[in-house]
Amino acid sequence: MSGNVRARRPASPPPGYGYPAPHKYPPASHGYSDADERREAAARGMGPTRAKAAAANLPGGLNITPGEWKLLVVILLVACSVRLFRLSKPDSVVFDEVHFGKFAGWYIKTRYFVDVHPPLAKMLITLAGWIFGFNGDFDFKEIAKPFENVPYVAMRLVPAMLGVATVPISYLTLRALDCRATTSLLAALFITFENGLVTQSRYILLDSPLVFFTALTALCFVVFSNEDRREPFSDRWWVWLAFTGLSLGAVVSCKWVGLFTIATVGVCTVLQLWFLLGDLRVTPRMWMRHFAARAICLIGIPIVFYMFMFSIHFAILANPGDGDSFMSSEFRSTLGRGMRDTYADVALGSEITLKHANTDGGYLHSHPHNYPIGSEQQQVTLYPHQDFNNVWRVLNATVDDDPQYDWANDPLEYIRDGARIKLRHIATDKALHSHEVRPPVSDVDFQNEVSGYGMAGWSGDLNDDWVVDIDHGSRGDRESGERVKALKTYFRLRHLMTGCVLFSHKVKLPEWGFEQQEVTCNKQAAKPNTLWYIETVAKHPQLHDDAEMVNYEKPGFIAKFWELQKVMWKTNAGLTARHAYDSRPATWPRLRRGINFWVKDGRQVYLIGNPFIWYMSTLSVLGYVAARGFLILRAKRGYRDFDNSKAMKYDAVLGFLFLGWAMHYLPFFLMGRQLFLHHYFPALYFAVLLTCGVFDLCTATFRPRVRLQIAAVLALVAIVVFARYSALAYGSEWTRGKCEAAKLGKGWDFDCSTFPHAYDQYKTAGATPHDSAAQATVGGEYGGRAPVAVNEPVAGAGGDAANQAGQGQANQAGAESSAAPALGAPEPGRDIFEEHPQKAMASKSVAADEAAAREREREKEDEEREKEREVSVVVQTPVVTVVSKAEEKVVVDEKKKETPVGFEGDEKTEEEEEKESEETTTGTDKEPEAETEAEVEVEKTYKKPAGPLGHEEQIADQIAQELYPEALDDE
Repeated sequence: MSGNVRARRPASPPPGYGYPAPHKYPPASHGYSDADERREAAARGMGPTRAKAAAANLPGGLNITPGEWKLLVVILLVACSVRLFRLSKPDSVVFDEVHFGKFAGWYIKTRYFVDVHPPLAKMLITLAGWIFGFNGDFDFKEIAKPFENVPYVAMRLVPAMLGVATVPISYLTLRALDCRATTSLLAALFITFENGLVTQSRYILLDSPLVFFTALTALCFVVFSNEDRREPFSDRWWVWLAFTGLSLGAVVSCKWVGLFTIATVGVCTVLQLWFLLGDLRVTPRMWMRHFAARAICLIGIPIVFYMFMFSIHFAILANPGDGDSFMSSEFRSTLGRGMRDTYADVALGSEITLKHANTDGGYLHSHPHNYPIGSEQQQVTLYPHQDFNNVWRVLNATVDDDPQYDWANDPLEYIRDGARIKLRHIATDKALHSHEVRPPVSDVDFQNEVSGYGMAGWSGDLNDDWVVDIDHGSRGDRESGERVKALKTYFRLRHLMTGCVLFSHKVKLPEWGFEQQEVTCNKQAAKPNTLWYIETVAKHPQLHDDAEMVNYEKPGFIAKFWELQKVMWKTNAGLTARHAYDSRPATWPRLRRGINFWVKDGRQVYLIGNPFIWYMSTLSVLGYVAARGFLILRAKRGYRDFDNSKAMKYDAVLGFLFLGWAMHYLPFFLMGRQLFLHHYFPALYFAVLLTCGVFDLCTATFRPRVRLQIAAVLALVAIVVFARYSALAYGSEWTRGKCEAAKLGKGWDFDCSTFPHAYDQYKTAGATPHDSAAQATVGGEYGGRAPVAVNEPVAGAGGDAANQAGQGQANQAGAESSAAPALGAPEPGRDIFEEHPQKAMASKSVAADEAAAREREREKEDEEREKEREVSVVVQTPVVTVVSKAEEKVVVDEKKKETPVGFEGDEKTEEEEEKESEETTTGTDKEPEAETEAEVEVEKTYKKPAGPLGHEEQIADQIAQELYPEALDDE
């Protein structure tokens, strides 16, 4: 009976007595500091919480158990298997390897180039290529160009290994933020199996080093903050603070996006100093020590590191290259041997090269090719490279019948302010000329054409006269402000007749002008674009051997560094042109579209993220914003949620990660330049860590086993989704059906028609399988790209492999024949520095001209023979015979050839014969018509319109034989 009696509970306490309060905090002996201890801790810069932690001997910095280090080894092995798998494939150029691989070649060749990105990541890639024998000869010219004698695997290994190292860093960062090991493991797996990060880290690109140094900076700063809470100014405190500064310098030395990482650390540092300022136990002297230490390590060290990278950059690129035209003449004088000393004095009769003071400093240039419209006179342009066609002779501006100044024998006549001169082009003996004719490109009323005009032995007319208006001279040479001196005097050239000034801007001429820079005479010009100076002066016959010589003042490192920063900043802001795969920041968190990296042989590399990880990170960011806003509203209503230690902990952890995401994402909305999906990767890294921080918060009350099971499910889903899209990351085999099924939205514009219907078709030799496709519209979404048409497979389309291969060949042929990039084809990012170099129009030797003329004549004869085989009609053809080259005459002998039977009564009119004669005498190089007519004299006189312009052209026709005797050989 007693066994069935339930034990009685203790009696309730008497009314009013109450229950004893539970121990909410540890006993005072565990972590309690008396007044003396708190005073001593405050003297070292620690607040009350730091003093208590120090008294309790709580650990700081980074605390990892031995078991976790073993786990990190396993994580590293998994990351290596994912990042390094098939690293040698594709064995051809992928996306922006076109640019960064080429830069590596220029580093090895020590040829100067300019890029919008700082040099650290490029130099790391170059170092790997140089160690493994890359000689820089491969040009990385276009996407899908097969590699030849290039250690591309070693070069790709640099970003790949940095991508691998990012994985354990993500684990250590969350552990340093006091998250659980399960949470940190989940973050490491998410970073490992994020398709976008995997794809970007497998090629010669800069984003993987950028993400690595961003993650390293975040880790170092978190560990430093832990040390700062434990014991400031200790050895470990200084080490982690210095590491943070070095990491900041490295991240900004890869890309200027690293400035966002500096901003993130800067905001956190300001908050730390603000809280220290509000702690009355921290003396002003101690606060200044904190401020000085952070300023030195977080500002000074990054600046020194960044500048040191550029000093290495300048030391390697010691010779002239394609990028030197973007720099000033003083900068270029430091490349190679520089410029030789030149004579300072400029007088009548001096041979000079005239340089523009703005627009990257091109030379005033002319060459024996005419404008196709307007006056059709000789072109005058701005050309960035040294050439004999840049040389002009300074003459006095005489009027008709006045004797020319005998500069070879008479005393020196210096060029002073207000001097009236003519500039005679040495190579073609034409004068710098302007008149009331609109330029071919800048066709506006206030712009006049500038051309080369004249003939041998003729002094020219008033339209050749220019007035020198000196703007300023060198500060160290007062005389240079009164008369023109090489390299020291900046002046304008004002046209005597029209009052306009010689002008140039960054507008380029079309193909007929060899894409060189336009030169006009402007009546409303901005001052910087009208200033010129003389760079070189040949020795004048009247100059003494001990005449003054001058040269550019070679700039030091600081001047070169600052000039390059300005060029990079200006050019970076100019990348506003649209790209086939560009996108706007509003579309990145939604993963609306990716980037086509490479397509070849039925395979494709397409940058797209893991949608499961991507969308989870976006939802976590939105969830944090909503929850934090809700807590702020509750705080306004008097609730004290942040008095809870758990809420304070996660508010600090998630707040830091959200700040990192926001600082690396929101600034892109302020940019109008060309942007791509990969610009979101640093922000994505913080978003993934924020996702795992939210997971840690939501599973804080769960048992460890349950938490581990949930994490395993999430990781498994991420791995499955990664495998679903892995063919796009690795460029491996895939089928069209799987490709179509993998598209989550029409904005995902990877081209499924490049894949075969079955894996067996990869064994069939031939071209890339490609079905005929219907057109569909992709894009047009708000904030994204403009709508474009893409190929969609026709329903029920099929056929055997041979038909598909044939269709692929037809499609490829059509794509190659078009000047525009093929639809859905990969396209590298725009490099504005590649578009600047202008086509050369260098002076040619007579032998070279004769050889070229003979080659054109042979080609012309072959074409005529081919026509005679196809059509048995012999037309009346003028035969040009050179009677005497010394007399410089051309006789047109028209010989009538036999007419086949059936055409005896056909006779051509005079107009038809003239037209046919003109077509026959036209060169195969399609030079301007005016120049061709000037080379030969036909029996029928070419009548010019009346007026000054027509008169000038008639004179030019009469003396063309004397100016271009070598052109007679072309005929």
